[in-house]
Amino acid sequence: MTHRTATRRRALAGGALALAAALTLAGCGDDSGPDAEKTAQKPDLKVGGAYIPEPTMDDMAAGFFTVTNRGGADKLTSATSDIAGSVTLHSSKGGVMKEQKSFDVPAGGKLELASGGNHLMLEKLKRKPKRGEKVAVTLHFRTADPITIEVPVKEATYSPKKGHATSDASHASHASHASHTSNASHTPQTSHSSH
Repeated sequence: MTHRTATRRRALAGGALALAAALTLAGCGDDSGPDAEKTAQKPDLKVGGAYIPEPTMDDMAAGFFTVTNRGGADKLTSATSDIAGSVTLHSSKGGVMKEQKSFDVPAGGKLELASGGNHLMLEKLKRKPKRGEKVAVTLHFRTADPITIEVPVKEATYSPKKGHATSDASHASHASHASHTSNASHTPQTSHSSH
């Protein structure tokens, strides 16, 4: 093999390595698409549509609202209220209710807490909130700063879709859940068939 051939092969090999390195770096840059931007962004959260149906029990109430996120992903990790000894997060699927540690707030999406689905339970109430009052609830997130909302207390049968009464079955399921949980303590992942 001549000196010229060896030099040419080294140059080709060097060029191939440089090209591979450039392609690898370019591939790393592909994560800059719109989805990656949303995940890298800070959350931009707004809370709306909040309400508490006037509780039928003296020691617990349910809370509902929607978190709209125009930024990066976050999680609702807990909630507190000065009228409740504790506030817990719950999901309801197929008639089974489970306490949750957090709820996802998707990037550019919404977290909805609604009757028959995800909701807050204000437990060990220090006083029973009455219709027409507002209850302060502070929402705590993994990334975003806490948000305190003034939640209006609506009639027990309130439904935001209709603005008035909802079905008695929906109301009864909350009343049933409230009476069941007043006799048993909540533990994470405990199932309740009444919700």
